[in-house]
Amino acid sequence: MLNDETPRQGRGNAALPTVPPTEAPAPNAAKTKARQNVDNVVIRFSGDSGDGMQLTGTEFTRATAQAGNDLQTFPDYPSEIRAPAGTIAGVSGFQVQFSSSSVFTSGDQADVLVAMNPAALKANLGEVRPGGIVIVNSGAFTAQNLEKAGYKKNPFEDGALEGYKAHLVDITRLTTLALEPTGLPKKEVDRAKNMYALGLMLWMYDRPMEPTLKYIQAKFAKKPEIAKGNEIALKAGWAYGENSEIFAGAYEVPPARIEPGVYRNISGNEATALALLTASQLSGVPGFLGSYPITPATDILQELSKHKNFGFVTFQAEDEIAGICSAIGAAYGGRFAATNTSGPGLALKQEAIGLAVISELPLVIIDVQRGGPSTGLPTKTEQADLFQAVMGRNGECWLPVLAASSPADCFDTTLEASRIALKYMTPVIVLSDSYAANGQEPWKVPLPEELEPLKVHFRTDPKGFHPYLRDENLARPWVRPGTPGLEHRIGGLEKNFDTGAVSQDPANHEKMCRTRTEKVDRVARDYKPLKVNGPDKGDVLVIGWGSTQGAIAQAVEALRKKGRSIAQVHLRHVHPLPLDLGKIISNYKKVVVPEVNLGQLILFIRAKYQVDAKGINKVQGRPFKVAELVAKLEECF
Repeated sequence: MLNDETPRQGRGNAALPTVPPTEAPAPNAAKTKARQNVDNVVIRFSGDSGDGMQLTGTEFTRATAQAGNDLQTFPDYPSEIRAPAGTIAGVSGFQVQFSSSSVFTSGDQADVLVAMNPAALKANLGEVRPGGIVIVNSGAFTAQNLEKAGYKKNPFEDGALEGYKAHLVDITRLTTLALEPTGLPKKEVDRAKNMYALGLMLWMYDRPMEPTLKYIQAKFAKKPEIAKGNEIALKAGWAYGENSEIFAGAYEVPPARIEPGVYRNISGNEATALALLTASQLSGVPGFLGSYPITPATDILQELSKHKNFGFVTFQAEDEIAGICSAIGAAYGGRFAATNTSGPGLALKQEAIGLAVISELPLVIIDVQRGGPSTGLPTKTEQADLFQAVMGRNGECWLPVLAASSPADCFDTTLEASRIALKYMTPVIVLSDSYAANGQEPWKVPLPEELEPLKVHFRTDPKGFHPYLRDENLARPWVRPGTPGLEHRIGGLEKNFDTGAVSQDPANHEKMCRTRTEKVDRVARDYKPLKVNGPDKGDVLVIGWGSTQGAIAQAVEALRKKGRSIAQVHLRHVHPLPLDLGKIISNYKKVVVPEVNLGQLILFIRAKYQVDAKGINKVQGRPFKVAELVAKLEECF
């Protein structure tokens, strides 16, 4: 019933005990079955795009965060908005890893798979570890659905589930029975299956129901009958787990030991939006986002639109070019300006980015990368746009490029990009990607006093003013239009180095190009020293960037436990590169660069540092697994 999807082995007991709505438990009902303590769990929810798996996973994640576990998620949407129902192409998944210790990825293999139809089972069974739990909505395994999924035989009967702890639960029928007294239409009853599955999983891992119950009440405040139906389905799923004979026991994951503070569960896109809002508040400059919706970056626009009370203006333009040009106009007018997009949109924005570079205006450009080229894999992850971000414009047109490494890091990276843009009067690109942007993890909310003030100076003194006078950072002055005596013109034509008048003088053009380039190079002086994870010298140095950080860190740690001499350094700043990177590289015999592309950062590393770096590359629309990185890195010794 609740479904906010955006784009778009052994035999289990097949008995179907029912739990009447009147027997649905209270949220804190007594538990009668034994619970086994486990440290770490990976669950994958999967079903058709219409089965509400993204919401199911999100609500399970919300409950898990409130239970005090560390976690990370991986939403996996189908690329086609309306893929045929019941087919492999239409399968939507949501994976969450949660633990009583630190979590760095969404997990390699699932300990539990919840499959709502045959296509979901077929697409995901190979992602379950041997001996893992498979919970199947057996009611969806009709002859028609089996044929759509490409099954020639029913997997319940041909041994496909051998080697797994399989539980066949007719969630379709049980939801119908539970909601029968409500009189809700069949369509609404069918849509409640995800709440039944969620209730069962909340029971299995001792998650609280209160967060989901509050969500239901808020979501359907004006439709109490639908809210009641969702509550009944949720509690009936919980009660089924507690009372049915097919589940002998359940599991408990103790809370993680984390640094004290106030935490919230956050996605990368939410963190990015909050960072832009924070930058506006810290600088005292009203914010503006000029944007055109595009998967997977649209949530940034939607999140910022909720915060008009902070004076942050959001503008949904008619296209990508209008989005960035409106932001450039806002920056010229004295606003803290930003625009957001994904790879195809960044391509459309490149000419306007050149205008922002030559005009030397502060602008934050968020690129949430996805699989390409062209429309490519619009809902899948890929580190596809590093070349485009660094070198994608005509002329000598350089700007700083930063990359976020996790959902929470999207906040810190975007806030730092905002500081650079305002300090150096330059556009800055922030590279996120679908994995970091849509994934979620706990984020420690910073206290206001922990945030460094963001100083902004608007020129008001007309004495000796020229538009391209420069300070010690080579940044030109920022002047609000209409400031008396400071009338000026900037634009896409080259300007005289001193007066700002249009100039076609060859020597002046070279001087301006070199000055703008030097200004961007000087940004590297502000970087904090790189942190090396591992020995200061050794056999192998693994250099990564962006959302590969968690998988690389775990793989490197696993190899060090085997006695390998290996270290990791992860880059937030991909252009200009950190000043201390060359010295660090010189301390290792081999350099390896894992990327979710065919090799982009590695070309910069080879060119700048003259090292024969080795690439580990993957372009499958999925992030690295720790195990595959361990295997590839082993080959380097």
